[in-house]
Amino acid sequence: MQKSRPTQNKRARERAKQEKQQMKAARRQEAKAQKATRPGGDGAEDPDIAGIVPGPQKSPWDDEPLEEEGQG
Repeated sequence: MQKSRPTQNKRARERAKQEKQQMKAARRQEAKAQKATRPGGDGAEDPDIAGIVPGPQKSPWDDEPLEEEGQG
């Protein structure tokens, strides 16, 4: 009679599941710590988009005055 074997298998599965959960929790905690120490992780502005305002942008060609036709 092998009634004890399924119980041992179940215990092994449960132990493996607990170990996996502990590993995942450790990875999450490590990722959280790395995110906090990462530059820019404190909500600092991205240097690539610094100074950009949402909405319509000024045309890049507006910096030169237009020459009006008819004056010349």
